[in-house]
Amino acid sequence: MTQQSPNFKTRRPDRAALAIAAFLAILAIIIGYSTATTHGGSATRIGPAAFPYAISIVLFILAIWTVFEAFRGEFPERESQAPGPVLWIVGGLAVQMLLLNVLGFSIATGLLFAATARAFGKTKLWMTIPVGIVLSFVVWILFAKGLQLSLPAGPPERFFFGG
Repeated sequence: MTQQSPNFKTRRPDRAALAIAAFLAILAIIIGYSTATTHGGSATRIGPAAFPYAISIVLFILAIWTVFEAFRGEFPERESQAPGPVLWIVGGLAVQMLLLNVLGFSIATGLLFAATARAFGKTKLWMTIPVGIVLSFVVWILFAKGLQLSLPAGPPERFFFGG
């Protein structure tokens, strides 16, 4: 009969690490399959398909490594995740996507800024919403006017630049 030392810990395999390993393996398979089925030839020995194959192989190796580490149980214990901040950020992203073409870039992204600030502990939405809109408006000017990129214009953009 064997005795276990008092310092010996029995831990289950890390389920989160196994989920990450599965995701990495699926991603590697998708990239490899997509590269194999894409019909694009090259006369050179190392063509454009070399890098997707390399990425696929590296992702698959990382997946296998993550499985081994998950069963070894040496990942540090994670703190419990508070759902509130995550919901604020996801909600802000949803609001931005829904309002981007309706209210324009500045207002929609300003609301996302305020929701993200709320997730990080800033509770004064009456202050973070206008700050977010102003910062987003500056970003809109830089990208839409400076770089000539097409971003949705809303009331602030139309007021200052017509349209």
